Amino acid sequence: MQYEVKTTDEYIEAIPEERREVMQQLRHVIKDNLPKGFSEEINYKMIGYVVPHTLYPSGYHCDPKLPLPFMNIASQKNFIAVYHNGIYAQKELMNWFVGEYPKHTQTKLDMGKSCIRFKKIDQIPLRLIGELASKMTPQQWIDIYESVTKNK
Repeated sequence: MQYEVKTTDEYIEAIPEERREVMQQLRHVIKDNLPKGFSEEINYKMIGYVVPHTLYPSGYHCDPKLPLPFMNIASQKNFIAVYHNGIYAQKELMNWFVGEYPKHTQTKLDMGKSCIRFKKIDQIPLRLIGELASKMTPQQWIDIYESVTKNK
């Protein structure tokens, strides 16, 4: 689902009430664990964590006016999603996450390329999401991003 909002607080207020607390918990665990340099903002109509133009003036190659996206969280129609571009771009990080996931929750991993879907919102492994958020600095993400986009 997409919400026409300008701030992360407005996003939280716009989503269904039964999801607000868990979305706040996700926000806090990500913000508490992200390395310094990432910024929180509305990005692609979701709560996003980006490398701001002050650190990466080139911005996102698809639209350089946008900051470089890294991670997003969203309340979708049937699930809560965590999008993490690093696990899509770095196989070692993906393998680590897939291996760790069963140690933190009883639910089966439901994952696409960069999207982790949580249909049972009371079973989101917050500690694991926080650890995932901590695994990559803005500069590491920039280096990986450039290695992938500049080779195309």
